[in-house]
Amino acid sequence: MSERQRGLGRGLSALLGEAAAETGAPKEAGAARAGASETPIELLRRNPDQPRKIFTEAEVDELAASIREKGVLQPILVRPAPGAPGEYQIVAGERRWRAAQKAGLRSVPVLVRELDDLEVLEIGIVENVQRADLNAVEEALAYKALMDRFGRTQDGVAQVVGKSRSHVANTLRLLALPEAVREHVLAGRLSAGHARAIATAPDPAALAERVIAGGLSVRQAEALSRETASRPKRDAPRTGRAPETKSADTYALEQDLADVLGLDVGLADRGGYGELTIRYTTLEQLDDLCRRLMRAAPSP
Repeated sequence: MSERQRGLGRGLSALLGEAAAETGAPKEAGAARAGASETPIELLRRNPDQPRKIFTEAEVDELAASIREKGVLQPILVRPAPGAPGEYQIVAGERRWRAAQKAGLRSVPVLVRELDDLEVLEIGIVENVQRADLNAVEEALAYKALMDRFGRTQDGVAQVVGKSRSHVANTLRLLALPEAVREHVLAGRLSAGHARAIATAPDPAALAERVIAGGLSVRQAEALSRETASRPKRDAPRTGRAPETKSADTYALEQDLADVLGLDVGLADRGGYGELTIRYTTLEQLDDLCRRLMRAAPSP
């Protein structure tokens, strides 16, 4: 693993600590300011690819109040702004920048680093994920950007952000939800657990409205999702057979397999025989599944 990747794995605090070491300052809270320079706040520009999109007024106001009293304790990490000489693009610390403006500061401490687009995105994801600042959908979109724009695999993303591959895969599955459900998650009306619970329901958007209106827990949402999934479809052809229903054990096994594989899994058991269906949405997911199955196959 490269030095840069190890630094990202340690998180933003490592970058700030290294800055302190470069100047001979002790690695204590706030010591990284020794490597920072005060920069006019109007020279800083937000990064349009910042993984975090939602900053609530309440949290910015709270931080602004702290800044008025104690100042900006941790420098804002920036890089020279592409195409704008003399200006800087924020890599990590947009909330501090917003709060500093609200607090009326004219300048803020910054650490300037030469970083490419991939490094900027990775650092932004690591900072927010480690601090649990990202909404689950924002996190999924950030992972997808790493994969689509920079060719990262799910394993590669997991390594960079310090999460398990199954966590990355399960987070990416949220992007398959209808837009209305994703909006509920972004707005905080639904948790990621709720979203995953209703993901396999026939109509996740309608189910999301019921979950929100009823203030249901994740377990209640799972039960409601199973109930709606087991109902016969109105337009289904009449075959003379009773509609199939799944036992709680079957649903639990489906979920266990889905969690391990990071893919949607369907299990239809008919008295000891049936079908196991694994659904993938990208060739990369299929390749990953094939590799795992081949590794698990016994040697001849």
